[in-house]
Amino acid sequence: KTIKLGERAKSKKPLKAKPKGEKGSPTKGFHDTLGGTHIYPNGLMVEASPKVCFKCLNITKTLISKQYCKTYLSQNFVLKLWNLENYRKDIVDIKPANMEELTEVITAAEFHPKECSMFVYSSSKGSIRLCDMRERALCDKHAKLFEEPEDPTNRSFFSEIISSISDVKFSHNGRYMLTRDYLSVKVWDLNMETKPVETYHVHEYLRNKLCSLYENDCIFDKFECSWSGDDKHIMTGSYNNFFRMFERDTKRDSTLEACREITKPRTVLKPRKVSTGGKRKKDEISVDCLDFNKKILHTAWHPLENIVAIAATNNLYVFSSKD
Repeated sequence: KTIKLGERAKSKKPLKAKPKGEKGSPTKGFHDTLGGTHIYPNGLMVEASPKVCFKCLNITKTLISKQYCKTYLSQNFVLKLWNLENYRKDIVDIKPANMEELTEVITAAEFHPKECSMFVYSSSKGSIRLCDMRERALCDKHAKLFEEPEDPTNRSFFSEIISSISDVKFSHNGRYMLTRDYLSVKVWDLNMETKPVETYHVHEYLRNKLCSLYENDCIFDKFECSWSGDDKHIMTGSYNNFFRMFERDTKRDSTLEACREITKPRTVLKPRKVSTGGKRKKDEISVDCLDFNKKILHTAWHPLENIVAIAATNNLYVFSSKD
């Protein structure tokens, strides 16, 4: 319910005492007996302390302008614009006067990486709206609307639920947008509003299981998506602690698993495959054996290095390229 702004400061503090090994080097683990101790200088350390506290109700996400860092958005039922002077203003409000008539909510938002006056927000109906604050202070009317026509052959009771966008990310060069719905990730060109330029299926094999996923509420899970630093790769999460990677140029895709058994140093992750048929290979897993309690909702890709962070339930995994 609050937004806290922290101030970073540098200080010189030594590290805590560490046990020494036989030759005076720090030990790598715990031992039955403790040796001597040694103080290791640590140089400058960056600390954060609260400086400003902004109060607002039910904040689900904050988005900082990459060009003008004193400005940010807060997301809930409305989008609010804030700055460090404790100024705030509602800039997008799609709530009806009567909340019983509410049919659409804001699900994600993102500032443009190059133009500080532009941002996008997505909705539970699968649409993405691009707004420019230079055109109007209250962005009740969008500059562009990105929406894909629904395929009538796939129309079902769950169509609106699975089309809800859970995350939207601009590419680093600012030309493309990446959106994630329940079954797929899509790449949009800012110059083409009618349809995405690329569509990647994350777990299309779950389409026949939407009824059971609706009953256990998994159909409402909100998966995030990420760009690589060069905008050539895409990453997003799935169930059974699987995460998917897609190479845009070659259209190659891979399914990898994050688990403690394979996180030893220098261990190379082996691709996994989900089988939908009766017969399956030794290294494949049946779609009926997927654990829906194990899910990767949050992912992040380092902007400069081939390093990714994966959040699986209460575990955080960091993987890097073997190159």
